[in-house]
Amino acid sequence: MPNIVSVILPTYNRSHSLVAAMNSVLTQSHKDLELIVVDDASSEDIESLVLGVGDTRVRYVRRTQNGGAGAARNTGLTHATGDYIAFQDSDDIWLPNKLERQLQLLTSQPEHVRVVTGAKIVYYSPTRMLQAPPPQRPLRTDENQLVRLLTENRISVQNALFRKGCFPGTEWFDECASANEDWEFAIRLAQHTTIYEDIEPVVLGFISADSISMNDRRELIGYLRILRKNRTILKKLKVQRSLLMIGASRYFLKLGKKSTARKFLVASFLDNPPNIRLLVPPMVKRAMHFSSWRPSRAGA
Repeated sequence: MPNIVSVILPTYNRSHSLVAAMNSVLTQSHKDLELIVVDDASSEDIESLVLGVGDTRVRYVRRTQNGGAGAARNTGLTHATGDYIAFQDSDDIWLPNKLERQLQLLTSQPEHVRVVTGAKIVYYSPTRMLQAPPPQRPLRTDENQLVRLLTENRISVQNALFRKGCFPGTEWFDECASANEDWEFAIRLAQHTTIYEDIEPVVLGFISADSISMNDRRELIGYLRILRKNRTILKKLKVQRSLLMIGASRYFLKLGKKSTARKFLVASFLDNPPNIRLLVPPMVKRAMHFSSWRPSRAGA
């Protein structure tokens, strides 16, 4: 059947928000879909909730061991049978025309464009929200998307729609990265296909206490995985490597690792001194007193 979308929804102990997330998929204006809910070894009774929805398009898959969002998404990919792949999070809400809009956009693009991504309205509180990614300067199909994505993540996977086969195999996500795994995947994705970015919001997101993006240690691991897995490419792209190291240094600093943060900043400076001048001094003056530190001179 044409235009079947396999929607993969990983969840871990999110029974309070799971049904709403599922319903936002099942009530899409585009009806030809399968919803694969991957239970990442929850201690809550997720199976009863999923089966209780009573929709034949829903499939329940349980992992025997908790592996994180990346591992759960990879598990879902092994069960996907559709022509297109989409991802939902268990605490987010899709807008009703998300799939229909993105299918129309994707099928109108040239063959080399095999991914469409949109935006998310993120609610931090009832009175504080923003659009992510920012609508300014969206990805262009005629730019070097790999270089752009190495220092700016424009893709959150639940905002996107993928043609099946846009990326080889079913292990799309780095299972060792407990945060920023969508960014790390976007960098590798850009080496296989062209991405079309639509700035129209298609998802409502909600930041909660257990959101991965609220965990500084996991965010740091994500930065380090990106640096490590793209080491060969980054040797030739020192400006981008410098910016990534600045990002990692900020999380080292938040975690109280001032010595390591300083090492990353020095390495960043050696790669591209202007990045330090533009991005680092305000942070350093507040938290590291970097102005009082000077590298030793040879023979001093």
